[in-house]
Amino acid sequence: MKLEKRWISAFVIITVVAILGLFWPHQNSGAEFLTTKNINFADVAWLLTASCLVLLMTPGLSFFYGGMVGKKNVISTMLKSFICLGVVSLLWVTIGFSLSFGAPIGFTIDHVYYGVIGNPFDFTFFDQVEVMPNKNLAPTIPFILFALFQMKFAVITPAIITGALAERIRFISFLLFICLFTLIIYAPLCHMIWHPHGLLGGYFGVKDFAGGTVVHMSAGFAALAGVLVLGKRKKSEHIPTNIPFVLLGTGLLWFGWFGFNAGSALAANATAAMAFATTTIASAAAMMTWVFLDRLNGRKVSALGACIGAVVGLVVITPAAGYISIPQSIFFGFIGAIVSNFMVNWKKLKQIDDTLDVFACHGIGGIMGMILTAIFAEGENASLLHGGIAVFRHHMLALLLVSVFTFGGAYLLFKVTNFMIPLRVTEESEEIGLDQSQHGEKF
Repeated sequence: MKLEKRWISAFVIITVVAILGLFWPHQNSGAEFLTTKNINFADVAWLLTASCLVLLMTPGLSFFYGGMVGKKNVISTMLKSFICLGVVSLLWVTIGFSLSFGAPIGFTIDHVYYGVIGNPFDFTFFDQVEVMPNKNLAPTIPFILFALFQMKFAVITPAIITGALAERIRFISFLLFICLFTLIIYAPLCHMIWHPHGLLGGYFGVKDFAGGTVVHMSAGFAALAGVLVLGKRKKSEHIPTNIPFVLLGTGLLWFGWFGFNAGSALAANATAAMAFATTTIASAAAMMTWVFLDRLNGRKVSALGACIGAVVGLVVITPAAGYISIPQSIFFGFIGAIVSNFMVNWKKLKQIDDTLDVFACHGIGGIMGMILTAIFAEGENASLLHGGIAVFRHHMLALLLVSVFTFGGAYLLFKVTNFMIPLRVTEESEEIGLDQSQHGEKF
């Protein structure tokens, strides 16, 4: 009966949101808009395409994760990623976009105002998010297109977390957690790094081209926190159910990642082309490094290893995709694969039962990507190799702050979620498998 009341409450919330949007009053956010004459149609065409590519990554992630879990939990694992398309999209429209890109709310440093989070009332229910370009955020494309492109990043971030919690987390608890995570962890981090007046991007000079900190570090550390709160599965060992699913998922992720990284140039230009190239080369380098490293350590060359290596390469290159050269991208993939491979096989990390090694791949991959970006990146706010010692120092401090904020914040949110709705399924449900016990379906 308690479970039924929770679902009724969730439905009531959706109903209220659906009706409230019809009557939400128009707000004057003070945002500066240009006219439609400033729209570049090549940029619009590319960002529409890139948005579709990034959306495809979430179903791709579903296949990637679904193929790696036990047969009794394939559907439940895939659904937890896929459902983010619904949950986070609605959150983004109602308030998430405002919290991420609304007018800064923060404090003044050295006579400059920096934001920690956006004004939640600026773009509520996408108010003012229309066809006019925003002067400060994306001056050559309609503001609605910028908002939708960013929405796809918000969608896939909590979806990444699901791999660590697979085979033992209650579905409705997961829904509550991703709502809290999106609003309390993702949105402030997105604002601090990607808003022109955000604290980390503006004051610290953090260079995160497409989401090394915003997406991968936040998801990786949240996954680690979730594993510690949830505890181990009753039977930690399992055989991947469907390796072809993993191969398919990897292909979809790799394909979609071109929109993820190259689309982050927000224009059809040379930076997008370079990001496109560095993305695929880094992934190729990481995949081959992973395969050879497995063999050198006495493990067989496996399709699963090749896929994990490719995804790690994509993670590592993400923060630097538009800032580095092709030879440097090879080095990114090489180093990232070595470090993540070590972490995946590290016995102490295995003891906590991160089901699909989310922290070792996304968390560590994001950290390595950001460190290497601080060393090699070119352009404004020079990196370490280009004389930017102060920027490198700020980068490392920002990484520490992000790690503490995302891990500590997520740990607290998991505790709050567990207090409201128990996170773990019962032992009986875990034994039966979540496909059957949670969803009444069978793979």
